[in-house]
Amino acid sequence: MKKFERITTFLMHFLTEEVTKIGLRRVVLGLSGGVDSAVVALLAKRAFGDNMLCVMMPDTHSSPQSLEDAKTLCAAFDLPYEIHPIGPLTQAYNQGKSLSPLRQGNFAARMRMAVLYDISAREQALVLGTSNKSELLLGYGTLHGDLASALNPIGDLYKTEIFEYGAYLGVIPAILSKPPSADLWEGQSDEEELGYTYARIDAFFRAYVDERATEEELLARGFEAPLIEMLLHRIYANHFKRRQAIVAKLSERTIGHDFLYPRDIKH
Repeated sequence: MKKFERITTFLMHFLTEEVTKIGLRRVVLGLSGGVDSAVVALLAKRAFGDNMLCVMMPDTHSSPQSLEDAKTLCAAFDLPYEIHPIGPLTQAYNQGKSLSPLRQGNFAARMRMAVLYDISAREQALVLGTSNKSELLLGYGTLHGDLASALNPIGDLYKTEIFEYGAYLGVIPAILSKPPSADLWEGQSDEEELGYTYARIDAFFRAYVDERATEEELLARGFEAPLIEMLLHRIYANHFKRRQAIVAKLSERTIGHDFLYPRDIKH
């Protein structure tokens, strides 16, 4: 528990410092009924009190239980929240089109972020991200959708750590016990789609990313060749999701190449 005490202290300082340094006092986040957004919501409550807002944005195919779990969490911790269904937005676009479940899910994720950023403008607040380290490495998220945010307090915590941290923070059992799902379409399951459990995936990431093990060392540790191939492909193929758009360099000082001033240094 000492580990999570230190993490909580650090993340609360991180959130308050990054928000207040630009002259704001409030944050907003999308609350899905899953463990990642639940952890971020409880951190935001600790850091900002009532100067935070959870936004629930169910689609027509979203699990009703997810919405109920999100509302239960808010009631248990006195979290301010609003509900803005995005069904009319997605239906208006999807009508007459033969969209795959992936395209429908990505569009819904982007509509949620459009709503969330509009509410952030109304509230004069920053948008908090809810993607964990496992998802970021996998590219398991929608560009300009759930991957969009101003600040992400949990992006350096693996999915398996998020479940442990959620238990420490007191996330309700109904959220902690459900299988991981982005809820982008009916019956969607992260681990079924990936073909491996997060426990196995995170063990690989700790070895390859944190410890910098080579492919030969990974095989020697018992990681299967198909798992290694799949995860390495996902890490590198999805790197574009983890960086800003690449600007073609035409001048002496190009944004993203040379204009990289530390944020905390005043002019």
